[in-house]
Amino acid sequence: MADEDRPDPSFEVPVGMFQDLEDLKATVKALEAQVKTLTEGADTAASEVFEEGEEDAAGDAEEAASEEDEWQYPPFIMLLDSPVYDDELRALIEWVEGVLVPGYLGEPTADQRWCHLWFDHPVGVIPRLHALWLAWQELTDPATCGYTGPSVWHRDHYDPCMRELRGSNGPFKGCTKGEHQIDHRVPELVPSAWKMEEAGEG
Repeated sequence: MADEDRPDPSFEVPVGMFQDLEDLKATVKALEAQVKTLTEGADTAASEVFEEGEEDAAGDAEEAASEEDEWQYPPFIMLLDSPVYDDELRALIEWVEGVLVPGYLGEPTADQRWCHLWFDHPVGVIPRLHALWLAWQELTDPATCGYTGPSVWHRDHYDPCMRELRGSNGPFKGCTKGEHQIDHRVPELVPSAWKMEEAGEG
């Protein structure tokens, strides 16, 4: 080995360089600690945000489910009191006179009776027709029942209801043309429960 390749024993590392190296090490350690703190904080914050988001979503879902339970299904008319009952009866009369009578009911006969004052028959008429209307609302909407809903409505709701109401022994058995002048008309003034009460009081 040549003399020129040997390290010069007189060469000394400056003291300042060691201090610089130590400073760099300390700075790197401080930065590593800072990065670790920030990373853990970000994970915690993200976790908290995610949990809050989950709670909000759960709360929204519960609220939506509550609203759906409250409003999706209309109440049965016999469970209502005035003035809500009056409004529901008016809507039912509009459906019966606007859809059911002209679309389904032919001329009344001895075997297929009907009374244009059907809302004056308290025994089973209004509840049955209201139930029929509720089923109509559900089973004629493809979004809730698909394309077979109307067929189900006719088979399971319309046919049995009409057999009960229009049969010769049904609630309209005393309604003949001579007594009630049966005609299929839309009433000029839609009657309601409170009008019946007023008429009863007078």
